[in-house]
Amino acid sequence: MNEIQTGAVAKERVLPRQNYRAELNWLLAMLPGFPLLLLVLRLWYLSRQDLPTMLLLVQYINPLGMIGALFITLSWTIPAIILVVRVLGGILLVSVPERTATSFLAVAALRMPGWVVVIAAGVAAFTWQLRMLPLLMMMVVAILGLTAVQSVQGERWLMRWITIGVPVLTGLLVWIFFWPGVVAALRAGEYNTAALLGVPPLIGPLLTGPVPERWARIATHWPAVAAAFAMPFVVGIVFLRAPVLPNSAIEVATDGEPVRVIRGQLISVDDTSTSMLEPTGEVTFVPNGEVRSKTLCPEPVRPPDSSVAVRGWPVEASALQWIAPTRKVTEIDPRCLGRPMSRG
Repeated sequence: MNEIQTGAVAKERVLPRQNYRAELNWLLAMLPGFPLLLLVLRLWYLSRQDLPTMLLLVQYINPLGMIGALFITLSWTIPAIILVVRVLGGILLVSVPERTATSFLAVAALRMPGWVVVIAAGVAAFTWQLRMLPLLMMMVVAILGLTAVQSVQGERWLMRWITIGVPVLTGLLVWIFFWPGVVAALRAGEYNTAALLGVPPLIGPLLTGPVPERWARIATHWPAVAAAFAMPFVVGIVFLRAPVLPNSAIEVATDGEPVRVIRGQLISVDDTSTSMLEPTGEVTFVPNGEVRSKTLCPEPVRPPDSSVAVRGWPVEASALQWIAPTRKVTEIDPRCLGRPMSRG
């Protein structure tokens, strides 16, 4: 019979699971394969399901560039996983402290270092959209309260202040700041945005637990299982749309024909030809002697799904997008529109 202790919480493994470590080993073995699967699917999707084109892309595409695109596109997922596991596992630890050693969720939350949570919260604060920040704030407050309950048993008034007073006060401050955005979202009919901005401050005290024992596993394991099943699909859909090749346009001058422009994604440039992947999925090899000029084309700006702003901050923008410098496109190159450059 094994026992895990931390402060005031002691968890006893009443029914030892012989395959617990085997399950963990399988999980750790499969985890590195998921990014590789995403990269292969991205090339397969980019090649329009054509195997020779995919093999050509594999030959010329730099893996570091694809990994960089994967990291930038999915930078919000790792903090989300860490924070959700810590909150749900912490609720399970304080709700059923004597039988949670058989739960992978509770053990993961128990053994998670504090510095990992701090880094995850910091990354989330910079990479999550503004409409997700109220949920982030309440999750951080919940983690602090759950950690206090697990490690310290002080006076009753102190524990109530940590688990109820601090979440209520934080939720009130969040409400004061985001209230204009909630009103604007309701007036615009964007009820999802209004819920993301207004509901998390109301449920802050509920995230510090405890939950009745018979409902504890349902309230923690089922959301974790649902998130675990949904996360790969969400990540895959987002990454399949991420650019991995530069959008380019080249002017081609063939003898006896007018100058034409080829738009697409630049694959490679070697000693003899320039390879372009056109939007239709076809690969075009242009002899270097016929290339008249080439340029990079900016990514098309996607119109925002929401017009709501909170004190001048659009709800779809993250802090990193506000801080990081951006390239402002004031004039569109005619080659990016499929027209040759006019020369006097």
